[in-house]
Formats: sequence, C-alpha cells, structure tokens
Amino acid sequence: MSKLLITNIGLLATPTGRAAKSGREQGEILKLKNAWIMTEDGLITEIGTGEPPVMELERCFEAVDAGGCLVTPGLVDAHTHLVFGGFRQHELADKLHGKTYLEILAEGGGILSTVRATRAASEEELTAKARAALAEMLMHGVTLCEAKSGYGLSTKEELKQLRVVRELQDSQPVELVSTFLGAHAVPPEYKNDKDGYVRLICEEMLPGVAREGLAEYCDVFCETGVFTVEESRKILEAGLALGLKAKIHADEIDALGGARLAGELGAVSAEHLIAVTKQGIESMKRGGTIACLLPATSFYLGAEYAPARSFIEAGVPVALATDYNPGSCPSLNLQLVMNLACLKDRMTPEEVLTAVTLNGAAAVGRAGTHGSLEAGKKADLLIWDAEDLDYICYRFGSNLVRTVIKNGLPQSF
Repeated sequence: MSKLLITNIGLLATPTGRAAKSGREQGEILKLKNAWIMTEDGLITEIGTGEPPVMELERCFEAVDAGGCLVTPGLVDAHTHLVFGGFRQHELADKLHGKTYLEILAEGGGILSTVRATRAASEEELTAKARAALAEMLMHGVTLCEAKSGYGLSTKEELKQLRVVRELQDSQPVELVSTFLGAHAVPPEYKNDKDGYVRLICEEMLPGVAREGLAEYCDVFCETGVFTVEESRKILEAGLALGLKAKIHADEIDALGGARLAGELGAVSAEHLIAVTKQGIESMKRGGTIACLLPATSFYLGAEYAPARSFIEAGVPVALATDYNPGSCPSLNLQLVMNLACLKDRMTPEEVLTAVTLNGAAAVGRAGTHGSLEAGKKADLLIWDAEDLDYICYRFGSNLVRTVIKNGLPQSF
C-alpha cells in the first residue's frame, strides 16, 4: 500500500462536492490554513489542520513538505484536440493580413490542413507527439484531460486518433477522456456531398467508435460553413442512441442556435459560446448543460470573449479549458487560461479555481472522483509556488506549479 502525507500546507483551497457548481456557489470554496492531507493507494483518506497525528507520520510511506505554500486540486483541461499531425505556423501570416478562420478553412487550410498531416502520420508518430504534449500539460498542473478526435474525417483515420488516446491512457500519468469529433469539418472527398458525410458519421463512424469502446462523448462543430443545427442534432442523436453522451462546439462565431440545441438534448457541455444568445443560455440552464469557455482561443484569434458573467448570473456552471489545437490555440498552458478568465471574463479567482477543477471534471463526467480535495476522491493535487489563490491568477507567463502529485505519487520532471 502506498501512503503519502502532505504537511505544512500554508493554504488549502478547493471546491467541494461531486457535481458542478453554478451561480454564487461557483465562487464558494473551502480554504484551510496550516493544513495536511493523508492519501492511501491513490485516494485522499483524511484532511486536517494543525499538526497531523504522530502515529500517522510514523505509518507513512512518504512525506512531502508543502513549504507553507498553496495547495489545490489538480487541474482539469476539459476541452483539447490532443492528437494531430503537424502544426500550422504558416497560417500566422494569413491571420496577420486579416484573413478570418472561416476564410482560411474555405481555402483548404485550417482544419483541412491538419487533416492532411494527421492522415499522413502513423499511429506511432501521433502517439509520440501527443505524449510530449501531455508531459508539458502535467508540468503545468493538468492531471485530467479531455482528448477529441476530428482530424481524420474518415472512419479509418478517426479510429486511429481515438486508438492513440486509448494507448496514452495506459502509458503516461495524465488521465484521459475520449471524445469523438468526426463532425469537425467536411473532408475534401465529400466537399459536394455533405449529406453523404453526415450519413457516414451516423451509419459507419459512430457504430465503429461504439463497437470498440473508443469514446465516451460525441461532439459536433455547429457553425456557419461547417454543420447546421439540424445536421448537428442528427449526429448527436445518433451518438446518444449508441451510448455516447453529447457535447457541442456551439455559437463560437455566429449565433446559429447550438447552445439551444445543447440544452434541448441535455448535452453535458457546450463549448466556445462567444456569440451565445440569452435564449441559448436559458436552454442550457434548463438542460443542465455546462458552459465550457475557451478564453485562450479568443486571445489568439483576437476575438471577443464568451460572456462568463452572464452564465454565472443565470446559474449555468462554467468550466474553463485550453482548446489546445494547432490552429486557433497552440497552447497547453491552462494557467494562462486562468489568468485570461480573470482579466477578460471578469471571473473571481475562486470561480476560476472551480472552473478548472470541479466544473472541468463535471464536464468530462468525473466530478464524483476528481476535481476537489476531499476524502474518497483521487489524490491529484498541486503544490504551487504561491501563498494564496490570488497570486496564481495575478501572475502570468510563468509556470507556478512547484509539485504535481498524481494518484498520491509525486511526479518527476
């Protein structure tokens, strides 16, 4: 049995509970001074303040001194496009000259450029590349991460991406949750037959994913020039029929109604949401859908930021994620997302912490086991080079994580 005692915690800060927090509760977190945490076999067994029992010290397999620093749960990155071939630095000049995301896509760039690179890469090459990305995420404090497909756009290539995620789940420390995103774009071979591609997703891709158990979620890019609300509904309902829970890229550029659809289908999360309407927010509230906001994408694209305060005031839980991908957010740094959420989305540090821990865990179906520091939950936690929560939201551009503990084991870098 592996046992760990973390002592001399200057401040322990954590949301509590086993479900997403919304409204005022999103900003209500537990703060304990001079705290300690006991773990055993990868789970938290006890949390206290003051001096830990001497007998516990003697029985411990290992002890870690937090040095009077801040301790929080491990971070959860609830929206990433982890597995892909190549990068797209050559598009930077186009963006600087004013071309929009959708214009680049229409010219065969954007997602379609990455599709070509992903199809050309072997499974082993994709695995090595994604493994390196996960190592960087872990160094920045991410202990649980969602990973979408969506750069294969054929049955063979989408399954290849998802098999990479499955391989990585068992061969490196960061826990992964798989999402099938075959409806990320229309591939060139179906350029003039989008209905045929939607049928391929529903009749071949989704059954293949379900048969191999390669994903928990089905996602769709519901946007102008990509998939309509009705096409998105058809795909998500086909996924639901096969046991894949729904997610949706919604109302990022145009207010098509993806957020309303998310609420109608009871989607676990709707993501991006920059152009969301009041009706979309109300539908998400009724449907119990989490708003997963991606401020680093807004930063990179020079776009507006999603209305975080409107979601919080409406009682919709807010999660935050990187949207790590080669086109609109080539960053793995969830700490930067925390900074942007404070500065641009006007979220408080307490709301931000909940968004990147408990609510992020809820957005990937793991709030019962991850996302907070409580007895019985996973012993995933961070020791920060900081004395309080405000400091890690105030500083930006530096990695402030001092120690990552995953499943009760300190990680080496």
